[in-house]
Amino acid sequence: GFRKLTSIWEPSPCTIPGLGSGVLEMRVKEGTKIRNLLHFAISRFQGEGHVSPVSQVIFSGLGRAITKTITCTEIVKRNVQGLHQVSKLQYRNILEIWENQAGERVNECKTVPSICILLSKEPLDPQELGYQSPIETSSKSEEK
Repeated sequence: GFRKLTSIWEPSPCTIPGLGSGVLEMRVKEGTKIRNLLHFAISRFQGEGHVSPVSQVIFSGLGRAITKTITCTEIVKRNVQGLHQVSKLQYRNILEIWENQAGERVNECKTVPSICILLSKEPLDPQELGYQSPIETSSKSEEK
């Protein structure tokens, strides 16, 4: 049998234009607890705990963490009103190095989907591919 020694990800900067200098990056992984991410991101947007509030947060996830990444952003958008969103999908390469019991190594290159989602209190370019305007809240939904 083989065991995985390491995984080397190709660096891939988020391709979202209009990022401010104080952007908070949330890297979502398959085993990440959603409630921990949500508490941290929402508290930073709202400036809780003696920290200055941020106006932009990027959630990024790879492979099987994409679904969890999208779930996190949708929950944050419902808790923090007026957030603009830009989503970008891309592929990233990963090199996995495996070793068998005899010490022989095997390299495997994979291409994995990834997503970056920017949530911003500041207006973003509505012409940007992947843009979504803030969620409209109606008085009827607030009364229920």
